[in-house]
Amino acid sequence: MILVNFDLNFVNLFMTLPGGIAQGILWGIMALGLYITFRLLDVADLSVDGTFTLGGAVCVMLITNGMNPWLAILIAFISGILAGTVTGVLHTKLGIPAILAGILTQFSLYSINLAIMTFKSNIAVSVDKYQVILSSRYIPLSILFGFILACILICLMYWYFGTENGSAMRATGCNPEMAKAQGININTMKMIGLALSNGIVAFSGGLMAQYQGFSDIKMGQGAIVIGLASIIIGEVICNGLFKKATNFALKLFFIVIGGILYYFVIVIVLWLKLDPNLLKLFTAIIVTIFLAVPNMQELSKSSFRRAGKNSMKEI
Repeated sequence: MILVNFDLNFVNLFMTLPGGIAQGILWGIMALGLYITFRLLDVADLSVDGTFTLGGAVCVMLITNGMNPWLAILIAFISGILAGTVTGVLHTKLGIPAILAGILTQFSLYSINLAIMTFKSNIAVSVDKYQVILSSRYIPLSILFGFILACILICLMYWYFGTENGSAMRATGCNPEMAKAQGININTMKMIGLALSNGIVAFSGGLMAQYQGFSDIKMGQGAIVIGLASIIIGEVICNGLFKKATNFALKLFFIVIGGILYYFVIVIVLWLKLDPNLLKLFTAIIVTIFLAVPNMQELSKSSFRRAGKNSMKEI
């Protein structure tokens, strides 16, 4: 039976919200990477669960071996690009469907990530021993740095997707046949998009590992669902506030906001002292609700239009 403990302390809720904001920003950064494949390329890439862990594993192992955390996070980003390229090659060169190519990459990354972490399920990177960019020990600074990094990434994505190459990638996702007719190599665009997407996901994984103080072989489990939740929540709120004629940079910003709002819900669920094992169920319910909202709004509008037309006919 699911019981809610009503003996709740609102002070504890407000004390845990900043941690939720910090983690929400980091998951929002991951969602920005997923947005490239999910929305811009219209490709179902399931390799992100593996590349998120890959970024954390690479980053932590490099930091514990004395590397500067900024250089470590850069190498984590590059490792994600390489993993995304593998998915791209499987899909475009070998003709494997995108969803299966992503599963194969994710599956193989489990062993690779274990090997990177010297076959240990988790590796600690304590802020007391090592220099890190973010830490749950210093949440306000983590929120600030996370927000700055998210804004920089949004600016870079806004710039890149306004270039000729970025526009070609967006055209590939919108209408592959038309893009091909315009002389765009759609396979190359897909490979670049998958590589860039997984690079950003791995970058986020490296930040998350530093924030939580360890990398874990299962830290990327369910990452795609959290990323999709952030995208859907951000899009629904953005469209609700600004309709659909929205600046591309603003859409990207609201994806990060979606990550924060998603984690707010998780914090509240934990504060209600519900069984943590039910978090995946609540995540599925949250995503379902936000996926259904646009469709329900469209149905209500169409019903009003039909009612209006019927009343006009009666007149």
